[in-house]
Amino acid sequence: MSDTEILKRIDRLETHVAHQEQMIEDLQKVIADQWTDIERLTRKLAALGSRVEAVEEQADAPAPAEPPPPHY
Repeated sequence: MSDTEILKRIDRLETHVAHQEQMIEDLQKVIADQWTDIERLTRKLAALGSRVEAVEEQADAPAPAEPPPPHY
């Protein structure tokens, strides 16, 4: 191989590595964003679960007696 061929090959490899590094950075950002979304959704799910439990407890409680209807 001549020096020019080696330099061209090195340039191609450097370009390839630079693209891979950019792709890795992009993927890391996507993962970080998704992790933030997962944490937010987990908190919302826990809050909704608490609300559902509260509603179920209210539904299980005996209903207050209705007053008799007025007689005409």
